[in-house]
Amino acid sequence: MSEASSTNLLEMLNITKRFPGVIALNNVSLKVKPGSVHALMGENGAGKSTLMKCLFGIYSMDEGKILFDGKEVSFVNSKQALENGVSMVHQELNQVRQQNVMDNLWLGRYPKKGIFIDEKKMYEDTKAIFKSLDINIDPRSKVSTLSVSEMQMVEIAKAVSYGSKIIVMDEPTSSLTENEVNHLFKIIKKLQSDNVAIIYISHKMEEILKISDEVTIMRDGQYIATKTAKELTTDEIIKLMVGRDLSQRFPAKINKPGDMILKVSNLTAETQPSFVDVNFELRKGEILGIAGLVGSKRTEVVESIFGMRALKSGAIELHGKAVNNHSPQHAIKNGFALVTEERRSTGIFPELSISFNSIISNMGQYRKGPFLSDSKVKEDTQWVIDSMKVKTPTQKTSIGSLSGGNQQKVIIGRWLLTKPDILLLDEPTRGIDVGAKFEIYQLINQLAADGKGIIMISSEMPELLGVTDRILVMSNGKAAGIVETSSTSQEEIMRLAALY
Repeated sequence: MSEASSTNLLEMLNITKRFPGVIALNNVSLKVKPGSVHALMGENGAGKSTLMKCLFGIYSMDEGKILFDGKEVSFVNSKQALENGVSMVHQELNQVRQQNVMDNLWLGRYPKKGIFIDEKKMYEDTKAIFKSLDINIDPRSKVSTLSVSEMQMVEIAKAVSYGSKIIVMDEPTSSLTENEVNHLFKIIKKLQSDNVAIIYISHKMEEILKISDEVTIMRDGQYIATKTAKELTTDEIIKLMVGRDLSQRFPAKINKPGDMILKVSNLTAETQPSFVDVNFELRKGEILGIAGLVGSKRTEVVESIFGMRALKSGAIELHGKAVNNHSPQHAIKNGFALVTEERRSTGIFPELSISFNSIISNMGQYRKGPFLSDSKVKEDTQWVIDSMKVKTPTQKTSIGSLSGGNQQKVIIGRWLLTKPDILLLDEPTRGIDVGAKFEIYQLINQLAADGKGIIMISSEMPELLGVTDRILVMSNGKAAGIVETSSTSQEEIMRLAALY
């Protein structure tokens, strides 16, 4: 045992993990002190999640050792890790949504009264944990009725219920509002005061510098550095993460908007409360941003244009002709494509190949009688890989094993195979690291330069100001105004966002 182990709760030493054709982790070390928030940073594909899966017993490591609470451990599965005080709150929440909250909390370890489940004790124990964490959720609520942030709070409470000494949080704020983030930070401070250590994985630099004590940075499956948060700046983190100075966060604009191709008039959702009387125009080769606070109905507008939601009234014209997108299938035929916000749940088939995920929206093009044309499938998949610069060993690799940035490139490539005129992007860089974001921005820029009309929702103000030509600001279901990106400011956008 090393000298430092007396002050560290966790030591992962010289961890190596190989997959066929790739070294995912190469001699990586991580040391975490009790009661500290230790941020783990790196681009998608740097090896952060793989390292945590080795700790949590999901993967077995090929080399190295793990010391936890002074003893060498090697968990063979996540159940063993949980029972020994190591918990993980995953970015993609895996909960039984049709069960209630307390069932999810105590699944597989229900308190018993003889041979029966002790519902009263389960309820009281859940309430006690919620009270200690200032969580205001009814333990008897169905999980399916909760917001994303509430589901996350339930997962954190579950980790606490195991008496965890260390909790891994993977992108915990990717779907949270500012108030919800502040609540999460209060819970983290409370856990710290109870001497629980947090390993915090996030791409949000400002957040990392605010909440962390120490920061470990990885790149390409290797350990780069561990520094105290106080001695780091955003620019220094970026430089360590990508191995180069990214002084330019956004590529130079190369698109030149032309004639109007899309006109949206008086769009009103069938189901209220939602959006009312939304009007805007989109030009060929233009990137139109949509800004707004959570609940402003940005996503609902875009999904209605794509035929996913029913409209009460309004008109959509493409190239001067009325189009009726009664369903996504109609929308695709009419030249529309949508990259959804929830990549994992609505964008990809994680267990299936890059090839399948590339062609799924355009399947009719590959039919040869009852069969698919193998050569055409291979040709188009290769086009997606090459033109989108997807990093993958083969076409047959499962998309779920790729980094978030590479998954997003495959999804964009998939939609481009349908040859759309209008590309709708909902939070296209959510959960993607700073280097991959730059590549996605370049791609969006190039698509606009090639004449596509692009509508892009983003919650990141710098992104909207760095990528778009104009910005439509939504406020409580209404279009509060459209501003020219080159002459607007964050203050003007926020003022419009709070108008209604």
